[in-house]
Amino acid sequence: MAEQAGAGISEAFGPVRSGTAVSDVATRMLDLFTSGALTPGTRLPPERKLAESLGVGRSAVREALAALEILGIVTVRPGSGTYLRGTTSELLPQTLRWGLLIGEHSTTELVELRSGLEIYVARLAAHRLDSTGLEALGRTLEEMRESLPDLDGFAQSDQEFHRLLSEGAENSMLLDQLTVTRSLLRVYEDRQVQGEQEARIALEEHESIYTAMVHGDPEAAAAAMARHMATAAARVSSLT
Repeated sequence: MAEQAGAGISEAFGPVRSGTAVSDVATRMLDLFTSGALTPGTRLPPERKLAESLGVGRSAVREALAALEILGIVTVRPGSGTYLRGTTSELLPQTLRWGLLIGEHSTTELVELRSGLEIYVARLAAHRLDSTGLEALGRTLEEMRESLPDLDGFAQSDQEFHRLLSEGAENSMLLDQLTVTRSLLRVYEDRQVQGEQEARIALEEHESIYTAMVHGDPEAAAAAMARHMATAAARVSSLT
């Protein structure tokens, strides 16, 4: 039944303006997905049909769907297709928040937002991270050391380190906002370190953050995170 409902999705889209950004494609999809016309589990048409309906290239549709998957709006099942997740009531509050971020904020603004949130997380986590959280953080740091030649593996461990810190801050709203901000930056730009030397610098910065956590020093934690975010911001600027 859900797959039948998805059959008319292509017809529901109209073409977006020429030269549109991926964010516009994602926003158009969000409008339909939260309209109540589709049920959870609806299978979306193939990328080719969506691209034809929207009048854009398949790459724009692919990137938009990747963004929506990271944000939890759709789920991709290999060999099966892409499906709508959640109900309208669940998606709408998220859309009001994420849709604004996708459509309005530049990369620079997102980087600034993430920096402020990460520094605050570090400060809170230094107060609140328990022994179990510290052990998990330490293991992730060790994984970063071991994966230095493997930049993809290093990036995954890096993301896990920041996720654990966010959870250790014990503030669900802060975690929610950070997850969104990180996801948007990851979707629209490649933010992984570009070489082993950059990875080593990032590792040293993470070690400083971890040391501050071990000592329960919120000021040192915030300062270490600020240095790390400054380095990350400089890397982003060099790529834009």
